[in-house]
Parts: sequence; C-alpha cells; structure tokens
Amino acid sequence: MSIHLNIQPTEAKIHSRRLPNRRKKINKPMESEEKQTVIDDVSNRLINGDMSTKIQAAGEIRSMIRNRRCSAKIRVKFAGAGVIPPLVVMLCSSDHVACEVSLLVLLNLAARNDRNKEQIVACEAIPPLVKLLNFQTSDNLRELATAAILTLSATPNNKPTIASSGAIPLLIQILSCGTIQERVDAVTALHNLTATKEEPAIVLDAAAASPLVNLLKECKKYSKFAEIITGLINILSKSHEGRLAITKAEDGILTLVETVEDGSLVSKEHAVDVLLDLCRSSRSKYRVLILNEGAIPGLLRLTVYGTYEARNKARLVLELLRDSPSNKRLRSSSVCEKIIREIAARVDGSSVETIKILLQDMVQRGMSMGSSCIPSK
Repeated sequence: MSIHLNIQPTEAKIHSRRLPNRRKKINKPMESEEKQTVIDDVSNRLINGDMSTKIQAAGEIRSMIRNRRCSAKIRVKFAGAGVIPPLVVMLCSSDHVACEVSLLVLLNLAARNDRNKEQIVACEAIPPLVKLLNFQTSDNLRELATAAILTLSATPNNKPTIASSGAIPLLIQILSCGTIQERVDAVTALHNLTATKEEPAIVLDAAAASPLVNLLKECKKYSKFAEIITGLINILSKSHEGRLAITKAEDGILTLVETVEDGSLVSKEHAVDVLLDLCRSSRSKYRVLILNEGAIPGLLRLTVYGTYEARNKARLVLELLRDSPSNKRLRSSSVCEKIIREIAARVDGSSVETIKILLQDMVQRGMSMGSSCIPSK
C-alpha cells in the first residue's frame, strides 16, 4: 500500500468537499435581518427542541455554514447564538445520527476560527471526542473524531487540554490501525500537540516509532507529510526508548538514510539529526548499522546541499562513522574531509553544470574511498 500525499489533513478539506452537482436556481442572498432571523430560529430549535428537532436543526446549520455564498461571519453568529453547548451535549448521545451530525457541525464551526475552537474545548468537547477515538466506535465516527481533534489542536490554547485528555495514546494507536485519512489526521494532530514551547514538553511514547517509520516508507520523502513524520521521529530519538524503537522498526535506519538522500530540506535535516542522536548515544552500537544501509553518499551530498544545520550535522555524523577516534584520524580520513571542504568551498559562484559535475565527482570518490575513509569493523 502506498499513501498518495494529495491527501490533506481533514481541516484543510472541510470547505473543499463539493456537494452533488445539481442544477439549482441561485437565489439572491438573504438580507442581513432576514439571515439573523433564520439563525435565531434554527439555533432556538437546536437548543430547546427534542432530539429529532435538534438533529434537523443541526443539519440546517451545517447546510448554511457550508454554503459558499455565506460569509465566514455566519460561524461567529451561530456560535454567538449559543449552538456550541447543545452540540457538545449531542456528542455524548447514544444516537449515532445525533452524534455524527453534531460532529460535522462542530467541525464546520471550528474551521478557520480559533475563537470557536477554544469555545468548543471550553464546553468540554474533548472527553466525548476522546471516547469516540476508541476502536470500538464505528469507523465513520472515529474518523470524524480524529478530524475534530486535529482541528481543535491547531489552536495553542487548546493543546494542554487535549494533551492531558488521554488522546495521544489513542492517536498513536490510530497510526497503526486507522484508515489512511485517520492516520494522516492523527500524524498532523500529534505534530500540532508536540509543536509547542509550553512546559512540560509533550513526550511521545516509543510505540509511535514503528508506525511512523512505516508511514515514512510509504509516502513521498519530499512531501510536507514526510516533514511532519520525520519531525515526530526526531522527537522520539531524544529518548533511549525512542532510539531503540526506531532501530527495531522494520527498515528504520534504511528509511532515514533514504530520507537523507531524497527528502526535502526539512526532512533531510530531521533525518540526519536522528542519525546523529543514534551515533552520539552509542557509536559502537549504531555505527555499523548506519554504514550497512549505505549512508555515506547521501551524507556527503548533504554537506553541500543541506541547510546550514543539516550540513553541520552531516559532517558530525561522518566524523562519528569513522573507524578511528577523531584525535587519531587516519590519513585517508583527512583526505576524505579535505575533499568535502574543497568541493563545498568551490560551489559558491559556480554554474549549475559545474556544481553537478563536482557533486558527481564527490560522491564517486566518497564511495570509492568508503573502505579507507570508513573502514568496516
């Protein structure tokens, strides 16, 4: 199976889903007073009606919000009319239809509106959403709940509440067992939750390593999705348990080496940082494993074409991959280092064709010198 990365996180697609192509007479947009009257009427039925009335009113709200001719302000008006608390109550209903329609409306109310996202969390929507992430829930409800967690986690003020709710272990579980859309949304939600400067920092369980490596294998290494995955793997590599899990994952190190070769600048930087963490934590343990996956050509290229951080980290990894300590360098190691520095210095101001020739020459010489620069153990 291969994940095609035209798949977007759900929040990015909420307003891109097209309604069935039916020819309808386009009516003149409602005047402001008439529109407010409709909003008040529908909101009142949602708040005060029986369950059947609530479901019907929720469906009408969603239709109004999704109408492309309606202003984004309509989401603010519905939130101001008090529809969010009853919609959250509907999430806890045993009625499958009520739960689904309330989820859909909350997703649309939250789209591109941080204030509504914060209000949804303030109304205690997270506990029922976490309950819906469980695999005993129907696939459709779980997918919608994952999308809702993703959408709500995009707002900084919501992150602590979601992180402490028990959602993270369930999101990690979805990485292994969910649908493709659920896994994309779960990865992006985990990225949102970990991309925070708030203390304490979110710690990912090492169990996330294997499914993340699998997702990285299946996706295009230069994609934005790969950047998010490698960022999460990078976080895991900061702990002993995480490093063990990364290397025990099937093709874990190979996948990182391939990302160093084929990834975007961001993915390359994350991947080389993981390799550096592995080498620094136990050079004797991981050196041969990394060398056996053919890391040298990609690392050599990265010393020329990477970001500033990636270039420095690639040089450090190459240094740690040497057979002898840095204070007892072999002559051939010095030659290898000289080649890298010489080519890097000559790149500035050179033509594209010259750079290509230099790079090909560098990789050729790096590979031919592999046995002398980095002797096998």
